[in-house]
Amino acid sequence: MDAVVVDYGIVNLKNVVRGLEHVGARVTVSADPKIIERADRVILPGVGAFSAGMNELHTLGLDDALKNFAIGGRPILGICLGMQMLLSYSLEYGHHEGLGLITGSVLPIPIGDEKDGGKSWKVPHIGWTSLDIPIGHTGWSHSCLADTPPGTYFYFVHSFMVVPDDPKYVLGQCFYESLALIGAVRKENITGVQFHPERSGLAGLAVLSRFVST
Repeated sequence: MDAVVVDYGIVNLKNVVRGLEHVGARVTVSADPKIIERADRVILPGVGAFSAGMNELHTLGLDDALKNFAIGGRPILGICLGMQMLLSYSLEYGHHEGLGLITGSVLPIPIGDEKDGGKSWKVPHIGWTSLDIPIGHTGWSHSCLADTPPGTYFYFVHSFMVVPDDPKYVLGQCFYESLALIGAVRKENITGVQFHPERSGLAGLAVLSRFVST
């Protein structure tokens, strides 16, 4: 079970690597596009601003490497910001192009004005939130959530939310109070999770284990 974790310089990789090693993966941490393109499976973690992440990927030549890797049909997993960068673009402090591996956008979690009768949510969304199968979805088999019961709690930290163009790409859904958020996406070999599996205890380890074993 070999896995390459993408190191683009703005994310602490220790917990991700430790989690992967705990489930038996042989982990390589790399910023070399050639190593990324030749990998068996790739994990793209991330925290922070979308534009900063994409700028670093572009500077290092990792954006094209990740696209070429995904075209090859091998599994790639984006975590938190890494998931968001899989999409077409983000409106985080401007308009910024993503990798475009899943068509869709990254939008701010809405902050309504309760004085005007709107609902407001505290941003960022931080904490343990349950993940469920979206209505109309066939389930989580053949994905990294295959060993995860619906309603399992994962740890989230984010201020922006992904919105795929096609609902069929929504793998998991959660609710932040009354606001429906997308917690996981999947398109063929490309998967993203908004939560942090490396910070989600045994549930998160089960997700990593399933990803590196398929």
